[in-house]
Amino acid sequence: MSKHSSEADVAFISALAELLNKNDLTELSVKREYGEDDSLEVRVVKQANIVQVAAAPAVQYAPAPAIAAAAAPAAAAAPAAPEDPAQHPGAVTSPMVGTCYLSAEPGAAPFVTVGAAVTEGQTVLIIEAMKTMNHIPAPRAGVVKRILVTDGHPVEYGAPLLIIE
Repeated sequence: MSKHSSEADVAFISALAELLNKNDLTELSVKREYGEDDSLEVRVVKQANIVQVAAAPAVQYAPAPAIAAAAAPAAAAAPAAPEDPAQHPGAVTSPMVGTCYLSAEPGAAPFVTVGAAVTEGQTVLIIEAMKTMNHIPAPRAGVVKRILVTDGHPVEYGAPLLIIE
């Protein structure tokens, strides 16, 4: 944890958030070393027009007021959003950041399709992270109602992948 003033850290984090927006980035992670046993780790993530800012260890800062104020009018003007698939009780979410694959190899049949019955533990897709293929199992038995990802596209941690009812 930094021993420096929180105002300087907030200004630094605000500058990172502006850099994130200016360069159309989705995530930025920085470690600032002040000296021996004195550092600040910051991870700024943009999700659907919201900038999340967290500093480690166990110190969290709210988004800069200018950024929060810019996001608020857009959220207020938006019409009632459709149901969030991540909140669906049958949602299977991504346990990691990576690239999603719906089949074992290009051209092969997908692991599951909409309407397919799955058993608990059955592989429903693969997420590649750091050159490692991670098989994602079905957390419960049921029927695949929706597939929310596209083959070969990136996914974020916690992103809904599919709905099993």
